[in-house]
Amino acid sequence: MTPPGRAARSRAPHSRAAVILGSGIWHVIRERRDLQLDGGTVRETPFGPSRPVFEAVLPGGRKVLLLTRHGETGYQVGAWAVNYRANLWALKDLGTDHLLATCSCGAIDPRLTVGTFIVPHDILDKTTRRAKTFFESSGLGILRHGEPFCPSLRGALGEALASASARHRLGGVYACTDGPRLETPAEIRALAGEGATLVGMTLAPEFALARELEMCYAALAWVVNPAEGVVERPYRPDVLFEGMATADELAEGDRAAAAIPGVLAAALDRVTPARPCYCRRAMQRYKQRGDIGEDFRTWV
Repeated sequence: MTPPGRAARSRAPHSRAAVILGSGIWHVIRERRDLQLDGGTVRETPFGPSRPVFEAVLPGGRKVLLLTRHGETGYQVGAWAVNYRANLWALKDLGTDHLLATCSCGAIDPRLTVGTFIVPHDILDKTTRRAKTFFESSGLGILRHGEPFCPSLRGALGEALASASARHRLGGVYACTDGPRLETPAEIRALAGEGATLVGMTLAPEFALARELEMCYAALAWVVNPAEGVVERPYRPDVLFEGMATADELAEGDRAAAAIPGVLAAALDRVTPARPCYCRRAMQRYKQRGDIGEDFRTWV
């Protein structure tokens, strides 16, 4: 019997993989000589223009679509200003049915050291000012989120991290805040009390929008600093995060980021069309009732 994740590598012709990159990783992608990248194309969507979508070839030859949330030359678009709906719609329109997202994060759990990779299994959406659904003018989109992140893709990421001997943890609760300000110590204590183990600003509403478009979605997070109050640090107005991360920790975060392209490629190589998750059937009851058809472009 073929073990899960090790089935034949054949892929459906219409099935396409995509990667959404967070901050701190784009410069790594651009500097790698074993990664090919085209110029990128902005896609027009019913929700406005997307970020540029690139055709990329990851280490080992894996072809993917690639999109950056925040910009290609720096942190040009804050997490609170990202057009998540346009980005997800553009990827779906190009045939994507599974995507991996990267994000840097702060560690609420003090046992998570800088440079550790986490594959979160759950999320606390603390955002309040973001468009969270494609279905603002209809009764669609009441979907179960017992597993907010695709279990098949999470398993593939876990296998890839283990194969790379990367320091990692399978499972974690990601708390997503609005920004742009960072959290207060009291807010971090409150999030910890609700079960959060890491905090960031980017995975919501991205995870839910992917489910509404019946795409498999999972995240690869890595710790770049302790969350506020977890470790006492002096305030430094002259450096990133105003001193929440030491120089050594910032360097360690960059070293971890360098492994991400290879981990993504190895994870996507483990994804097969026959994966047993229910992500690609999320809107099935609406289709059965005749509320919508098969073409997602007609749903909104």
